[in-house]
Amino acid sequence: MTVQRREKGSSITRVLEIIEAISRAERPMSPAELAFLLDIPKPSIHRLLQQLEADNYVQINMRGLLVPGDRMHSIALGVLHSSRFKALRQAILKKLAETIGETCGIAIPDGIEMIYYDRVQTNWPLRVNLPVGSHTPVACTASGKLYLSSLPKERRHRIIGKLSLEKLARNTLIESESLEKELINIQANELGTDNEEFIDGMVACSVPIKDQDGKLFACLFTHAPVIRKSLDELLAFEPALRHAAIELGDLLKEQ
Repeated sequence: MTVQRREKGSSITRVLEIIEAISRAERPMSPAELAFLLDIPKPSIHRLLQQLEADNYVQINMRGLLVPGDRMHSIALGVLHSSRFKALRQAILKKLAETIGETCGIAIPDGIEMIYYDRVQTNWPLRVNLPVGSHTPVACTASGKLYLSSLPKERRHRIIGKLSLEKLARNTLIESESLEKELINIQANELGTDNEEFIDGMVACSVPIKDQDGKLFACLFTHAPVIRKSLDELLAFEPALRHAAIELGDLLKEQ
């Protein structure tokens, strides 16, 4: 009995190490790379990966490399949305929204989309209603472009090359060269903008929320109708956005 419990515990530890390694990897890994990194025999790593893939914790992409599956994404969102820091997170967003006078929220990357994870709305009768859980495109939103700009150049180019750059609003960038030029500027400033590119009559800006390794984990955004604030007027609140993003990042480090 003791031996069986030890073996089971060892398998559970290995599964958790695999999930952690895949979730933290800067690029998709091969099973062989993962086996070497974690010092797990190849037969064992293949057996464990088959089970994790069957349960949708990991996925194999078109190149045969490992990427997080839907259930791994769900776990990450669940941990973030736990009640432990919900009150503090909402308090930070509420203070920021009151300072700017516009809706503020957090967006998290999910493939080629961004998910509206949390937000605090203003009391203005005229506002853009994008509820929590909304999926928005990466190529024409402030948070989406900020996320794209944070990716390694080759990976970013591959993603842009496969995106359908549709004209959703009057200023949507539909040429990959124009989008890449915009992303280079955003990368230099770590400040995403949306100048009526996603929705006509709406402007937005976004700054990164970084994890303990200094990497973009989520995006803190604010948006407003142009009849109330221009993009330049919204950008005047960049210092307040960055301060709130640091506070939110500190919460993340305590998870």
